[in-house]
Amino acid sequence: MALVSWQSVVKVARTYDEVLRDADVDAVYIPLVNSLHKEWTLGALAAGKHGLCEKPLGINAAEAEDMAAAASRSGRLLMEAFMYRFHPRMRTFVEGLHADERPLHVQATFGFPLSDPSNYRMQPALGGGALLDVGCYTVSVARWLLGEPDTVLARARFDQKTGVDMSVSSLLHFSGGGTASLWCSFESAEEQGVTAVTTKGTYALERPFTAWQDPHDPYQLMVESFADSVQNGTECEVSLDESIANMRALDRIREAMQA
Repeated sequence: MALVSWQSVVKVARTYDEVLRDADVDAVYIPLVNSLHKEWTLGALAAGKHGLCEKPLGINAAEAEDMAAAASRSGRLLMEAFMYRFHPRMRTFVEGLHADERPLHVQATFGFPLSDPSNYRMQPALGGGALLDVGCYTVSVARWLLGEPDTVLARARFDQKTGVDMSVSSLLHFSGGGTASLWCSFESAEEQGVTAVTTKGTYALERPFTAWQDPHDPYQLMVESFADSVQNGTECEVSLDESIANMRALDRIREAMQA
């Protein structure tokens, strides 16, 4: 949990609780493992702090709903840190498709190799697994382009030792008639991309979820946007309704891949 006051006075705290007790802290960033997102978000809100919480907002939609309700009660802002949504290249891609027409089909992939069993992503108790870690991006972008799915099919391969999902493939159908093919993995070489097929053409964006060698830093843009919302009392660009809806879609994929 980072500690930076909006007055740019940086301090070092010994514990997270000490951060939340500091009257000079207006907001906190919660980059903890998935299983701790709800606990420390609720703690931050109860302490009167605004919260920027890493994706996915919670382990499931029920957690996300609880966190949203706590934010409403506290009168503080809470935003899911989906940094890729702030990158100008990503926004131009999505807005261009919306201005033209809704895609007929979207394909989204995100995978990288991970074999260390001590990594938190490989531990079920910490909210590990490919779906929550990188699959959440593919679901988010598909919903951004097509809306909410009405049918979900999914299959997964699980690690025999840890039990976490290592690769997940899902097919989604949307009420407008569009479809999406989503894939995430901890077993592949580095892979990520988004492709949208329309009646007028096929449009692809490479590496949509990261920007390591890029003049725009999506993390900085996200934090600046959140800070503006805190300072000006405006709604966050990634709404809690959006985050809850994404968690519901992830829940449906997780249920389908267990069938």
